[in-house]
Amino acid sequence: MTEPILLSPPHLGTREQELVREAFASNWIAPVGPHVDAFEREFAARVGAAHAVALSSGTAALHLALELAGVAAGDVVLCSTLTFVASANPILYLGAHPVFVDSELESWNLDPALLAAELDRERAAGRRVGAVLAVHVFGQSANLEAVAAACQRHRVPLIEDAAEALGATFRGNAVGTRGFAGAFSFNGNKIITTSGGGMLVCPDAEVARRARFLATQAREAEAHYEHRTRGYNYRLSNVLAAIGRAQLEQLDDRVERRRENFRHYHELLAGEPGITFMPEAEWGRATRWLSVLLVEPQAFGATREDVRLHLLADGIEARPLWKPLHRQPLFARCRAVGGSVAEGLFDRGLCLPSGSQLTAAQRERVARRLLSTPRRGRR
Repeated sequence: MTEPILLSPPHLGTREQELVREAFASNWIAPVGPHVDAFEREFAARVGAAHAVALSSGTAALHLALELAGVAAGDVVLCSTLTFVASANPILYLGAHPVFVDSELESWNLDPALLAAELDRERAAGRRVGAVLAVHVFGQSANLEAVAAACQRHRVPLIEDAAEALGATFRGNAVGTRGFAGAFSFNGNKIITTSGGGMLVCPDAEVARRARFLATQAREAEAHYEHRTRGYNYRLSNVLAAIGRAQLEQLDDRVERRRENFRHYHELLAGEPGITFMPEAEWGRATRWLSVLLVEPQAFGATREDVRLHLLADGIEARPLWKPLHRQPLFARCRAVGGSVAEGLFDRGLCLPSGSQLTAAQRERVARRLLSTPRRGRR
């Protein structure tokens, strides 16, 4: 039986074991401790943020960011539509109303022109926009300059969902650091992992202090347990922070390995009729968290789904792009601005195995199998 090739498995080494043993030896395993403090300092320094707060997930980071930005029940939150559902679920937690904005083709991220026009419409209609949530999809920065300008013109907080984009840049600066707050994920499939976890970064010390307060059940500074505010159990454990510190040391290597995956796939497949790849926008450096291509059925002779199933039959895990949120049943009653670009990308897009331990031989196996997909009009 051929060995399976997974989409984006964790990549761990011996350094993680050293720091985890240290955490166990110190008996600091709870959601506080020296590794949590150090991870926050080191992460903030790595991305160039003033403050970082280690949390249980990227979703928790988005939830706190939205709440601390002042998003309240009944508000509108404008959100990228081409993203995972975790980007928008926290909007619902707060009783706000997501409005999904289409992608542009240069980066596949939030279209700044559509965003600006929708902000104008929302103001004219008298609806309060609590925040704009811009996602950096598949490891590539959105056009932050244009997105931030639209937000500033309307005095709307910008929150960056950088869950997939740790290590990506916009004009030489790390993503996640431009707006009111940024959210990162350390889920098992991300470029670095703590098995599960996330980080909120922000420029304001009071926002960071408040995030830590809310993330630890909003316990007041009393000897007894005093609570005046609704809080959450969102802090990262010292053990997982130890893993994160070791992983962070390897970030540059992990990004370069994923970019090498993309370069090799491009070399192997770019000349094939009907196959094109996700572009890299001129304004930044993408991490290529996932190597993503488009399959044009007429030119290639098979659909994206034909290719995916053919790969799966050989033990190769590939997945469609994110289904646009405005097409998800959960958000059937939510408004969308545009949508055809994201829909077209979803209908034709496929994510290839992209783990940072992927070998050249494995990439070649993926490419050979893809090219062997049965095609209409070919013998």
